[in-house]
Amino acid sequence: MYRSNQINIGSLTLGGDAPIRLQSMTNTDTLDVEASVAQVIRIIEAGGDMVRLTTQGEKEAEALAIIKKEVWKAGFDTPLIADVHFNPKVAEFAAGIVAKVRINPGNYADRRASFKSVVLSDKEYAEELERIHTRLLPLINKCLANGTTIRIGVNHGSLSDRIMTRYGNTPKGMAVSAMEFIRIMAAENFHKLVLSMKSSNSLIMIEATKMLVEMMQDEGYAYPLHLGVTEAGEGEDGRIRSALGIGALLRQGIGDTIRVSLSEPPENEIPVARKIVTYSSPFQPKPERSEGMSSTTVGSQRGGPDTSGSGQGDVRKEAKADAEDTLFLKYNIKDPEELTIKASVDSSVELIERKATDLVIDNGINLPAEKIQSIKDGILQAARIKITRNDYISCPTCGRTKFDLAAAVDKVKKATSHLKGLKIAIMGCIVNGPGEMADADFGYIGGANGRVHIYKGKDAVFKNVPEDEAIDKLLQLIQEDMSPDETD
Repeated sequence: MYRSNQINIGSLTLGGDAPIRLQSMTNTDTLDVEASVAQVIRIIEAGGDMVRLTTQGEKEAEALAIIKKEVWKAGFDTPLIADVHFNPKVAEFAAGIVAKVRINPGNYADRRASFKSVVLSDKEYAEELERIHTRLLPLINKCLANGTTIRIGVNHGSLSDRIMTRYGNTPKGMAVSAMEFIRIMAAENFHKLVLSMKSSNSLIMIEATKMLVEMMQDEGYAYPLHLGVTEAGEGEDGRIRSALGIGALLRQGIGDTIRVSLSEPPENEIPVARKIVTYSSPFQPKPERSEGMSSTTVGSQRGGPDTSGSGQGDVRKEAKADAEDTLFLKYNIKDPEELTIKASVDSSVELIERKATDLVIDNGINLPAEKIQSIKDGILQAARIKITRNDYISCPTCGRTKFDLAAAVDKVKKATSHLKGLKIAIMGCIVNGPGEMADADFGYIGGANGRVHIYKGKDAVFKNVPEDEAIDKLLQLIQEDMSPDETD
């Protein structure tokens, strides 16, 4: 259990005893004020407590002021968040407009990672931290003056070369990256902070977050935490990855605000997030005890309505004497999305911590057997226990995306569905794209003007491929990399 300090973000209370807050991010062009206002309001009406918007430049930051005014005129005081990458001047400007600014340590003061070794002596490393301190001061002072919150948002896909050389592209590297910024801000007596550790891999996200919590506690910090599995994808897999990663932490009392990153309209994310919080709450039905079975404990997190007596299911675990531990989940659920999310949350801690390494889902005759099998396979794959299909990493899109990501995801999935065990990333832009390629076998990254970059690992093999030729180039690259029997 991690108890964070309480802070105010505009009119919203976060951390401490406050409920888990839900948020999403617009995928409109921030310069399109009308479309952005409409989408912000849809997210709020779906239940979003905060809304983040892409803020690439000063023009987008200026547009935020108009968007904020129009949202207020519509009767909403929901805090808006500026999402800034690469440009400290934009972050400083936006800090005078919105309630919170998200920055990424991997590209705020450090240059974008080139995945090259940057070996520094301890003295040189300390000098780099002093340079970063100096670079952060204007933002800190602007936020102090305006009461603006900063989210230090670390992404597994965009750690700096400096961090990766010393700590690797690892959960520890992610936590250290955040701690460097925390110490700098604390030295300036700035404490309106929210921290996040994001990865498309649920296990890495969980491990990095737990490491950060331990490091903060060791140094006497207790800042609120934002949880999310970035580029989780869409459909069933996107819900499983998100529910597994976020649910595992919420069930252990870690987390103050969440975002489910789906490659779907952003308002779709809020109902999924709400279900994850509900199913991770301490108000779950008591596990059923059966002869020869020991019940598991589900949930230790504040927030969420009482679902006891709802018939949503029990959770049971049986340790087999001559086989792997199997977690038994029993439900009476007719909605496939509800079952997907609940089973993912209920099995999260046990599978992630390897207290169980197999899963049985009993849902009676409510849903087809093949659907139950698909949910089970997806959960075991997200937990990295059993691989039965490809992993598709895809971002939720934002104002930076310049092509139809949903259509691209659909095309890539259809073209590669005959394969198994590949990790393929479909990304809308370059912010996290190249970094996430390092954790994927192949990548399909949208560029400008209907062009696509095709990656193998972190290397761009084909650049600026016309979109109507991109799938063929991806398949060509996969075919060249695989032996004939692997593609059967």
